[in-house]
Amino acid sequence: MAITAGPSARAEQTTELSFQNRTLEMHLMQENLARAHMQERLHEAEDQRRALAVQRVNRLRRKAERASWKARKALAAAVL
Repeated sequence: MAITAGPSARAEQTTELSFQNRTLEMHLMQENLARAHMQERLHEAEDQRRALAVQRVNRLRRKAERASWKARKALAAAVL
């Protein structure tokens, strides 16, 4: 003879499963939020790294231009 659960037992199981599903959904939402937050921080760090690289390139370009100007000036002075 099989033991069957009554309607109230099924309702409790359904409620428990519903609660577990909500708990899992909330946990997954927290993980997704953390993942999105980390992704945003990585993008910000990459943007900052690019900005610093551009600044460095500009500094080096200006330094090269000054060196070139000084070399032309020295050459012109030597020719005269």
